Amino acid sequence: MNLKKSLLGIAVVFSAVVLASCGSSSNKSSSSSSSSKTTTSSKSGSYQVTGQTNDSEYAGVIKNGKYLTSKSRGVTANQDSNLMNLKSFETGLQDISKTQFSTTKYVFQEGQYLSKSTVENWLGRKTKSNTTGLNPASNGSTEPTKRNPIYLQSIEEQDYMQKSGSKLKLRGVTIGLAMNSVDYYRKTTYGAQYETDISDETLEKEGKAMAKEVLARLRKRAALKNVPIVIALYKQASNDSLIGGHYVTYSVSNGDSIKKWKALDIQNVVFPLKTGETAPNTNDADAFSNFKSEVESFFPNLSGVTAQAQYKNGSLQGMNVSITTQFYSETEIKSFTQFLADQAEKYLPSGVKTDITVSSTTDGVQSFLSRKSSGKSFTTHVFGSY
Repeated sequence: MNLKKSLLGIAVVFSAVVLASCGSSSNKSSSSSSSSKTTTSSKSGSYQVTGQTNDSEYAGVIKNGKYLTSKSRGVTANQDSNLMNLKSFETGLQDISKTQFSTTKYVFQEGQYLSKSTVENWLGRKTKSNTTGLNPASNGSTEPTKRNPIYLQSIEEQDYMQKSGSKLKLRGVTIGLAMNSVDYYRKTTYGAQYETDISDETLEKEGKAMAKEVLARLRKRAALKNVPIVIALYKQASNDSLIGGHYVTYSVSNGDSIKKWKALDIQNVVFPLKTGETAPNTNDADAFSNFKSEVESFFPNLSGVTAQAQYKNGSLQGMNVSITTQFYSETEIKSFTQFLADQAEKYLPSGVKTDITVSSTTDGVQSFLSRKSSGKSFTTHVFGSY
């Protein structure tokens, strides 16, 4: 099995730049200044803790003046070509963590207890030379419905700390297990790619069995023997999907066994819908369709208008809109951004967090609009040059 490390550095940097650049303005302005809290650092022994821009996000850990990075982040069973899976796998896991570890009482630390080599071995098939492999040994078959597929694609560790005097102490751990809904493989090196579909029932069955084994291994470590451990199962989207996967269930363990699983009702949708597809709320699909029509009729030089939407228990949680343009004029982008703010406020569903990114294939990101779930107007920023 070819183990590769998939990094999302560019996406992370881009997100940071965009969010840092967004200001507070009415929907008529093209640029403004942020009014969020200033990020500060407070010493805690040999560690430092970053400040919080808001109470809904965790402060992070800095050690020796540098952010403490994960020891195994990005390691997958094979190259995952859908980067949306990697992003939603991490962010979704932290959303689950927030239900157990309050952002006002705990500090987030990137995983420090599972090393890269450990995760690589766990993601491998179980063999004589790799007895810790969580994926089943090969049965020799290469037929899609007869072979033993790779069920477990990735493992994510998140640590949650609390201040204790001048130190930070581990008070909880969250583990994400990314399970394949489709396993891609080749019968020969560089040969054609084949697929093994994995049903939801099998995905959960295999995932829960692996979670039991992972918990047992973690409890053997002195530092993890007595802390709460949350284990969550994530269903990977297929490689050709325009959205990432979602979490299906999780469990909280305070001992050596997993006693109860909590099912999650999460659905990711891409607008506009394909023929035959349905959304949990048809009003949202109609709202986006009206927004798209207005935008395309007013500014014809567009290559595409799409959106990612997430639903929990049938209720819309947020929407990320992507607009690709063919504009080159700074004044065109400013006018277009102002127009978008008006139309988005008029047509897109209210009461949910909404981000709109305008970009071109030649110039990259040109402008960004954002509205909080509690807001009415969009803040906007046009990326200019001197």
